[in-house]
Amino acid sequence: MAIKADKIWMDGELVDFADANVHVLTHTLHYGFGAFEGIRCYERADGRGAIFRLAEHIKRLLESCLICTISVPWTAEQLAKACIDTVNANGFKDCYLRPIVFLGDGEMGLAAMSNRVRVSVIAWEWGSYLGDDGITNGIDAKISSFSRHHINAGMAKGKIIGQYTNSILAKREAMADGYKEAIMLDTNGFISEGTGENVFVVKDGVLYTTTYTEAVLGGITRDTIIELAKESGIEVVERRMARDFLYVSDEIFVVGTAAEVTPIRSLDRRAIADGIPGPITKKLQAAYFDHVKGSADNHPEWLTYV
Repeated sequence: MAIKADKIWMDGELVDFADANVHVLTHTLHYGFGAFEGIRCYERADGRGAIFRLAEHIKRLLESCLICTISVPWTAEQLAKACIDTVNANGFKDCYLRPIVFLGDGEMGLAAMSNRVRVSVIAWEWGSYLGDDGITNGIDAKISSFSRHHINAGMAKGKIIGQYTNSILAKREAMADGYKEAIMLDTNGFISEGTGENVFVVKDGVLYTTTYTEAVLGGITRDTIIELAKESGIEVVERRMARDFLYVSDEIFVVGTAAEVTPIRSLDRRAIADGIPGPITKKLQAAYFDHVKGSADNHPEWLTYV
């Protein structure tokens, strides 16, 4: 899919899409040192566009930069406004947003202590990451041969650019093997997360997900689903999960800003239950979409209208 937009926010100003360029010696291009976010703006049932949980995404972006020892020259309020301005400058109501913080050109040593910190926000129209059919009917996934970074090596709570090589390798392996997505184990052999999603499992009416203290990103969609599940009276348990616990589960689904709420119908060529999205998955999926692009109004703090 070709990404198209009129304007991109770069270092405090909106520039034409074709002019949003950096030098080939940009430090982050070579070493992957930086942080980013994935955010969605949805057109809601009343026709207005609303960015979903913008404040939480900006907070996580700044926390990722803190983990990386990157001092961001913009406040949370300024970055949130940059996102809103970018959506409005492109006339979007329904789009994906990619704020990114990176080191510019200058020093080429690893530390690059004097390089300028640069910030950009890009917006484009993007459908379901794992496909509309995947949202409706579920996808086939595999347990990856690649392990998620150890929690003391990869800094799992940061959405750090270079660390996504790990996810890219797992994703490419899965797709080459005929699967839509990969689920990664941690270095102890327990379920971690997908290549860009958190994992939820249903067994005997209880909703399970990997504990936040393990090697998982603190997903904002993950947090949303946990809240919606509790409001629906569904018991939520955070714990370690072995891969065979998933094989014998009743339902599995993955969540993320890009993936939204996508059921998994098979894992390692084993059908999950009867191989179709289960009732709890469908209930939470419906609740999620009602909050992001429907008419649910019980969490106004989650919506920033543009």
